[in-house]
Amino acid sequence: DFVWQRPQHVLSRLAARHGRPVIFIEEPVREEAGSPFWEKRYAQPGVLVCRPHTAVEEAGFSAKQVPELRGMVASLLKEETSGRCDTWFYTPMAVPVLDALDARIVVYDAMDELAGFRFAPPELPAREEELLRAAHVVFTGGPSLYRARKSRHHNVHCFPSSVDREHFGRARSAMPDPEPQRDLPRPRLGFFGVIDERMDLGLLDAIARSHPEWNVVMLGPVVKIDPSELPRHPNIHWLGHQPYEALPAFLANWDICLMPFALNGATRFISPTKTLEYM
Repeated sequence: DFVWQRPQHVLSRLAARHGRPVIFIEEPVREEAGSPFWEKRYAQPGVLVCRPHTAVEEAGFSAKQVPELRGMVASLLKEETSGRCDTWFYTPMAVPVLDALDARIVVYDAMDELAGFRFAPPELPAREEELLRAAHVVFTGGPSLYRARKSRHHNVHCFPSSVDREHFGRARSAMPDPEPQRDLPRPRLGFFGVIDERMDLGLLDAIARSHPEWNVVMLGPVVKIDPSELPRHPNIHWLGHQPYEALPAFLANWDICLMPFALNGATRFISPTKTLEYM
């Protein structure tokens, strides 16, 4: 239910084009009472999204969650599969669950340098080393991530994110202006994506102050930063998470596309998919 990006694109295409059923295991959700259970739904044809509900307080694939998740994952695969599976990791934090799988192939797709993100778990580097030992192949989301890992595994491939050309190509033609920005005067400067510690909030503040005639449109969920930190001006419009289907219409009615990223540890290895989506 988060922003539609690399994991969703790649795994939904594996299911659609190769007829391989995909089970997408999300991070656990706290369930205060009762036995642990799976919340299941089909997000795309052939893509079964499974969200575990457990009574464990610690979030994510934490050490306390792992014993619960191992048993749940083993039972899930008995229910949903009839043989060995290929296992595709987007976070090293999930590697302890590998013990519960009869994995034929282990893939590690390093989409981001997660250790550089705010609130990164301290055990993340050790778990990545464990995943690199277990993986048969490693893909990286861009050249800088490739350079950082090419000497750490014998089978590393630079696999930059591509673009949903048909979807975003619609923005090249006139499209109706979405209601949330319909009444904003031009010029409009827009951004879509996750709004977190990678944003240069000082830069956005300076843009708004120095050019009150420009309207800055910011689309996306705010995570890991306090919303009170966001610069507030009449010409900055924080419109929240918008559905993937609506993005081309927003884009078609902007004059400038922004990537206002800060230069920090979280952006050192960044290779934004939105570069090609904007273009």
